[in-house]
Amino acid sequence: MRRFRNVKIVATLGPASNDYDMIRKLHEAGADVFRLNMSHGSHDEIRERHAMIRQVERDLDNPIGILADLQGPKLRVGVFGNEEETLENGARFRLDLDEAPGDATRVCLPHPEIFQALEAGATLLINDGKIRLQVLDCGTDFADCEVINGGVISNRKGVNVPDVVLPLAALSEKDRRDLEFVCQLGIDWLALSFVQRVEDVEEARKLAGGRAAILSKIEKPAAVKAFDDILAVSDGVMVARGDLGVELPVQNVPPIQKRLIRKCRRAAKPVIVATQMLESMIESPMPTRAEVSDVANAIYEGADAIMLSAESAAGQFPVEAVTTMDNVAQEVEADETYRELIDASRSADRATVADGIVAAAREIAETTDIKAICCFTQSGTTALLTARERPRVPIVAMTSLRGTARRLALSWGVDCVMTGELERFKQAVVNAARAARTGGYATEEDQILVTAGLPFNVPGSTNILRVAPCAERLIFATDPE
Repeated sequence: MRRFRNVKIVATLGPASNDYDMIRKLHEAGADVFRLNMSHGSHDEIRERHAMIRQVERDLDNPIGILADLQGPKLRVGVFGNEEETLENGARFRLDLDEAPGDATRVCLPHPEIFQALEAGATLLINDGKIRLQVLDCGTDFADCEVINGGVISNRKGVNVPDVVLPLAALSEKDRRDLEFVCQLGIDWLALSFVQRVEDVEEARKLAGGRAAILSKIEKPAAVKAFDDILAVSDGVMVARGDLGVELPVQNVPPIQKRLIRKCRRAAKPVIVATQMLESMIESPMPTRAEVSDVANAIYEGADAIMLSAESAAGQFPVEAVTTMDNVAQEVEADETYRELIDASRSADRATVADGIVAAAREIAETTDIKAICCFTQSGTTALLTARERPRVPIVAMTSLRGTARRLALSWGVDCVMTGELERFKQAVVNAARAARTGGYATEEDQILVTAGLPFNVPGSTNILRVAPCAERLIFATDPE
């Protein structure tokens, strides 16, 4: 199913998108990857959604990526005797390990690891930052705070600790169970929540054992500081602006988003921009102008993918939300300013033969009448390197591995076509020409670029670039065996 845009769309499944017909409609409207949120839904429900996605994939004969998003360690206060209290600015409020119901002066925070890391002067944010506390004094089982920004606090509201790297494993016991479950199920991407350090990613990779690509969600100040190291051990990144905008001043988030997107592109690793992109479409069939601009800006910045959360999971207009993203993407990518920005932001350290091959492919495609770049890839690396170049022509990734095709559904501009294992380069060129014609990328009168590696089926061996006709009679007449 050919898309007439390069940026990919990730749609979260939930109560509003919980049957085969809706999932199919979302995919046909433009969703390239489906997100399974492990914070919601039982294993049985997740299994059913996974099965429906794979059925849509089979029925439409189109690789679909599945992203399982682990919950991560959730920090929450305990309960209140009156269910909620109002905290006034300047008041004193204590957090402790006492499980007794809270009141206007204290509440339980059942996370001793937080108290171990806190220092006087640290900030605690409750209920998505609506309540801000500053630590005056603390010990191993308490923190006495001043209320800086007051408000209503109620049972089990979330807590953020932006100033401190917490001694918390990124994977809770629930996450470990969920990780093993979804890896056995056969998901393609595994998203890690609240990553703080390289070790968090390495632990998840060890547990996944190659069964899924690892995507790090950047939503903690510590992750922003350690981003280069985290990116180096991750397969992809999500700029999760929800918690990031809670733990950092909101004005810091846009430049961070731009910086992280550029770094991901330079490293040839896909990056998703997420959270509140079309939030109003949970209840409205039309987005706000500001939301459309937000989606457009992420596309202008060169993001690989943009994501819907509650809009497609629990909203009243899930198909309309995907359609809106698709329409915005097509309009932006048709704008010459978009191409100017993408070309101006191209920078990469080209140190390998594969780097040179894909750079040359883009140059040739943009200076001659080439209709598509067809790259044969087993691991997906060649397709990722080609996507980093952001060529003006379509990228058709040819692979014999279904898992590779599904993972590449997240990458900018990459359309995947399944092919059998090859032994001769001529057959590769013939398959590429057929895929280009069948997919509507080219006609028999056109030319395409073919990149491949010899010997075939060896990851990381890209070493051939061929300008090829789409007419098979010309291929057989001119190409070597």
